[in-house]
Amino acid sequence: MPAADELRFRVADESDAKAIAALHADSWQRHYRIAYTDHFLDDEAAGFLLDLWTRRYTAPDPARCTILAEDSGGALVGLAHTAFDDHPTWGALLDNLHVAADRKRRGIGTRLLSLTAQTVLAERPGSGLYLWVLEKNFSARAFYDARGGTCVESRKVLPPGGDPARLNGTPVGLRYHWPDPSALLASRP
Repeated sequence: MPAADELRFRVADESDAKAIAALHADSWQRHYRIAYTDHFLDDEAAGFLLDLWTRRYTAPDPARCTILAEDSGGALVGLAHTAFDDHPTWGALLDNLHVAADRKRRGIGTRLLSLTAQTVLAERPGSGLYLWVLEKNFSARAFYDARGGTCVESRKVLPPGGDPARLNGTPVGLRYHWPDPSALLASRP
């Protein structure tokens, strides 16, 4: 299996929507059962996410960027989606960061986070960077802690598509923040 530096990183386009949605759905199905119902994850998530990513590319927004990681065969193994002007206090929102299950712990997430920070610094100098992570997603929290993220707040998780029936109980999300994204440029896997 290739290391992160043997991969190709590029900006996504409309032809990537289906592959992005499939990786996103797989990640949710593996890691979000603590927040979303089995019915939603098993029966609805793939279609929900395909619709979401198709809409994102039907009307591209220059204030958003999706960076992809592909292996040498062109298979999608990671993604990071950012909204630059999301919050006046916290800055750019890293809305999605997902790595294929069989490629974790190889530096792909770290590299995607660093490339996201680089893009935010280039597009919105002076902006911070933040994301939401599930309180009970301990491995993701450890990843963000190790990269200098600070947990600054918590709130109830918003249901996918606004449908509370898709939630499993009342999950809590944590806001992690990097006031200066340049701190992520030195991150190593």
